[in-house]
Amino acid sequence: MKHLLILLVLCILINSLTEGKKFKEGEKPSWAKKDIRDFNDADMERLLEQWEEDDDPLEPDELPEHLRPPPSIDMASVDTSNPENILKLSKKGRTLMSFVSVNGNPTREETEEITKLWQTSLWNNHIQAERYLIDDNRAIFMFKDGAQAWEAKDFLVEQERCLHVSIENKEYKGKHNRDEL
Repeated sequence: MKHLLILLVLCILINSLTEGKKFKEGEKPSWAKKDIRDFNDADMERLLEQWEEDDDPLEPDELPEHLRPPPSIDMASVDTSNPENILKLSKKGRTLMSFVSVNGNPTREETEEITKLWQTSLWNNHIQAERYLIDDNRAIFMFKDGAQAWEAKDFLVEQERCLHVSIENKEYKGKHNRDEL
């Protein structure tokens, strides 16, 4: 009998704690009383906020990139004589684009083949870059981890057909370049 009483009290307690309504029927705001088909954007936004108010906050790595906290930089371990090291550390974990130009007067197909070869070489070196052609002799390489852009730059400027690489508005001339800038 004692176990039955405890079980009954426990069931009543669980039932009262799991009551799903946020508002009592008389306490509902006016926007919540409308038919869902009559909701405007502001009503939908309020509904979303109400829906998410009891959710746990997302982990930093699950947040969209613009809401993630910036990486902390330990200035004691950084070689401050090279400003590229500071830039490289500040872009770690952030998306970064670099512009790459092919020298000579290549056709769009030539540029496609050359940059595809460069992209494959970068991927083989564990540098993940997406490639987008923007002109007959120019492409964008997009890096999900911006710190990899400088490693890719070191590879790209060594290539025979690389005219120049641009990262963060700084141009790096290709080593086999014949001053076509």
